[in-house]
Amino acid sequence: MFDKLFVLSQYITPQLGVSNLAGRLADNDRSPALKNRVIKWFIGRYGVDMSEAVEPDPEAYPTFNAFFTRELKPGIRPLADGEKTLVSPVDGAISQLGQVTGDRVFQAKGQSFSLSELLGGKETTTAPFANGEFSTIYLSPKDYHRIHMPMAGTLRQMIHVPGKLFSVNPVTAENVPNLFARNERVVCIFDTDSGPMALVLVGAMIVGSVETRWAGVVVPGSKQVTSTRYEGEQAIRFAKGEEMGRFRLGSTVIMVMPKGAVTWNSDQVAGKTVRMGEAFGALA
Repeated sequence: MFDKLFVLSQYITPQLGVSNLAGRLADNDRSPALKNRVIKWFIGRYGVDMSEAVEPDPEAYPTFNAFFTRELKPGIRPLADGEKTLVSPVDGAISQLGQVTGDRVFQAKGQSFSLSELLGGKETTTAPFANGEFSTIYLSPKDYHRIHMPMAGTLRQMIHVPGKLFSVNPVTAENVPNLFARNERVVCIFDTDSGPMALVLVGAMIVGSVETRWAGVVVPGSKQVTSTRYEGEQAIRFAKGEEMGRFRLGSTVIMVMPKGAVTWNSDQVAGKTVRMGEAFGALA
């Protein structure tokens, strides 16, 4: 009953208004005492390990968002060895992974979503990934919220797709149809030695915004799909493990690759906790 009420409440909540308010509060630097209390409560409530952070003192962060997107100590997330080893792009828990079935991607028990809708609706964008490989990783509140490259790649295109802002936790994933293709998202298409790769940064309830290294903060609320291509001198090359973006409050990353481009490691299964940099799959 609680799960049903939780999901129903999201349909009637003004999602954008709540998320925008949360974003403004998370960036507020005018009430340090309140900010400190909220951060300390958050650390205690979710069990955040501050010993991993470059700055372990909660009061040293000027805003809640600065704390939330905190940098980790060098070397604390080592990259798995191997030229053909694809690594986890984030800390989180695997929601699902496997093969795309035509245009459908498995979401959760009894639910799936459209790959073409997820990537912005253009056939030219979706075609290389038909029947391809996907993995969905959920970032919980306690997790490190910077996003890194699972392999080396060159940014080719960014697509900002407006949408809803449902929560992306497991309860919602099991009960909201087409969830990840309904929510606001930033689709990043990279060229790699193993073919194209899509990293989709999915927005969610109270996610203030998504931020990328090249475009800065992408604020929710636009009315139409926007696409930006990066060619010639504008193309941006990223090394394996390099930071490419971050969530200003948490959400989900979906990684999509062409059919046969990667074989997911047998120990990477739905429900497993992963850390950025650990071996996640073997590239063809």
